[in-house]
Amino acid sequence: MVALSSSPVASDKSLFLPHPSKLATRPMDPHPLVQLTVEEHEAARQALLSSYPDDLLQFRSLFLEEPPKAQLQRFLEAEREGSTRLQHPPRVARVQYDVVHKNGAHDYSEALIDVASAEVTWRQIVDSDYQPSFTMDEFVAFQDACASSHLYKDAIAEFDLPKGFIVTTDPWPYGSRDSSDMHRWTVGLCYARDGRHNNEDSNHYGYPIPIIPVLDTHTGKIVRIDRLATGGKRDGLAYGTHKPNVLDHCNPAEYLPELLEEPLRQDLKPLNVIQPDGPSFSVTDNSLIEWQKWKFRVGFNPREGATIHDVTYDGRSVIYRISVSEMTVPYADPRPPFHKKQAFDFGDGGAGRAANNLELGCDCLGVIKYLDGLLVKSNGEASVAKNVICIHEQDNGIGWKHSNFRTDRAVVTRNRELVIQFIITLANYEYIFAYIFDQAGGITVETRATGIVSVVNIDAGKTSDYGNVVAPGVLAQNHQHIFCVRIDPAVDGASNAVVIEESLPLPMNSATNPFGNAYNVQQTPVLNSKWIDASPMTNLNIKMTNPKSINPHSKKPVAYKLIPPATQLLLADPDSVQAKRARFAQHHVWVTKFRDNEYWAAGEFTTHSEEERGGVADMVARGDTFDQEGDDVVIWSVFGLTHNPRVEDWPVMPVEIHHIKLRPADFFTKNPALDVPANRNLTSCLAPGSEPVKVACCNGDDEVQRDAASHLQGGPAGDIVPNGEAKTNGEAKSNGVAANGIS
Repeated sequence: MVALSSSPVASDKSLFLPHPSKLATRPMDPHPLVQLTVEEHEAARQALLSSYPDDLLQFRSLFLEEPPKAQLQRFLEAEREGSTRLQHPPRVARVQYDVVHKNGAHDYSEALIDVASAEVTWRQIVDSDYQPSFTMDEFVAFQDACASSHLYKDAIAEFDLPKGFIVTTDPWPYGSRDSSDMHRWTVGLCYARDGRHNNEDSNHYGYPIPIIPVLDTHTGKIVRIDRLATGGKRDGLAYGTHKPNVLDHCNPAEYLPELLEEPLRQDLKPLNVIQPDGPSFSVTDNSLIEWQKWKFRVGFNPREGATIHDVTYDGRSVIYRISVSEMTVPYADPRPPFHKKQAFDFGDGGAGRAANNLELGCDCLGVIKYLDGLLVKSNGEASVAKNVICIHEQDNGIGWKHSNFRTDRAVVTRNRELVIQFIITLANYEYIFAYIFDQAGGITVETRATGIVSVVNIDAGKTSDYGNVVAPGVLAQNHQHIFCVRIDPAVDGASNAVVIEESLPLPMNSATNPFGNAYNVQQTPVLNSKWIDASPMTNLNIKMTNPKSINPHSKKPVAYKLIPPATQLLLADPDSVQAKRARFAQHHVWVTKFRDNEYWAAGEFTTHSEEERGGVADMVARGDTFDQEGDDVVIWSVFGLTHNPRVEDWPVMPVEIHHIKLRPADFFTKNPALDVPANRNLTSCLAPGSEPVKVACCNGDDEVQRDAASHLQGGPAGDIVPNGEAKTNGEAKSNGVAANGIS
């Protein structure tokens, strides 16, 4: 994969980090999972620059290298045990950068730097078969190249565009390239903005122009212009069907409040999230979160965005690390060059680099704690990304409730959740990612897709098999969004096993199922790395268990379970380049054995890739076996949406929401949320025009609906007290006790 540099610096991966003998008791050191400080960042920058005195460096990423798992686990275990002499792993920075030599040649390289000693402990030159992710500087350079390109300007001049319109481009990854092609390419989708509004935010996507400029990234030159097909169903794959006045049949597609044709709604009244006593969570070191028995660390890096580490509930470990590993967005228009149109938003661009600066009162509501991220400028200086993560609480309806129909007493609690959220913008699309913790020991990973669908021009009056016409002249191409979440479990400890549980019909038989109503709950241990597909018809769920920790009631190993969402997988033909590049997207679950630095479902390098290399498919192909008494396993959950655009998705689509849910399964000895207070919300009130009523809620002070015929509450039958007299429900209630007998 890599050609090692000729530098005397160590290239053996066993030397990525300083030897354990260098570890010292350094109580003032930052926690091993806290992001690099600006000072540490600058120390790493200077160390790398000094090792290249004769070359120009262009920085792509500079971020904390998480310690090897074995090393970090020892630290975390000692920390949980309350040790006062913690052995901090070294603080190490990973740097990804280009070396520009005097002859103009480029080498993409990576290095690890011990921050305290300012030593480069390892580095490598990455083979040119592998291309790094794009940076914002490259996209800016692409737009500048378009502005100065006569080739591009001549192509624009072929169209008769309306007066006052301004041509703009959206940079895009090129997609796959031929194996013989060693160039680094950037392409752009072209649109026109109505400049007559004098508003730079006017929506240009409503006016697509059917050309794509192609940039040789290293030379900085536009080398060709790809022409796009604009035909409909009867035109097949034909080109050149459009007229010079290619935008005359297009309409405005504004979403800005000041440019909307219709007035904003006037009947929407405020709905406020008010927490007069402040939030119920605490944040320490800008990374340690404590809330409702949960305790964990939040990290941030340029590729994954927010990451969650060392998750415990009431002192018991649940997860070592969880993150969104990758997502791919393949498009289904077969007319070249659209057959290459496929984004890997984490590998090609980076979620952290694209993270929004969140606004108070807009992106998150309530009492908010924001966390910053640390990114890098092209010269290596630190760039603080303000407010890229928001932390807040939200009410998600009822948590649990029961009404005793005999006594009319109801107890109800609210389902309060803690949300760790970040939002990314990738040209036209927005994605909202949230890690949601609840009071009953559950964890949800939520994705929301919104923003503007990717569109191309279509001739007036035509429709297409490859997408939907969402507005005159605007074809929104069919596509998919397929996500992968990486889960490194630590259920009651680091060694876990994986079990597939299914509920299957049990044939009627005289011995075990004489009436045919029973069914079989089948447990199948996962003995080796493999893929698994969702099966809603068998209620398939994946249990991450600890065979050495047994629930005292069920006598089963404690576990957390994942029910894989049965969403559609990759539709591209298995022999297509799209499918070869995204093998991870062809199954719902992958189970692999942990190895350090294996974080990427589609492999580390997705830009220009021809196939997935080093991703989950290769991990499974190793054939690793698992010790059924517990092993270091990793679960990769794949899910997403097939997006055949609707007219209602235009010009900005309402959110499409998907979840994966991790729930305790015999991890506790009872509902862990029983101790959540059942308090009445005193700010709730009746809407105008409502009749005053006495309502039952929460702590049982009031009566529930007593219409026995319709609600089976407050029935007339009494309870029987063994060896005593029968009590009616009214008597039992008037005595202030529940009738604990045989009903």
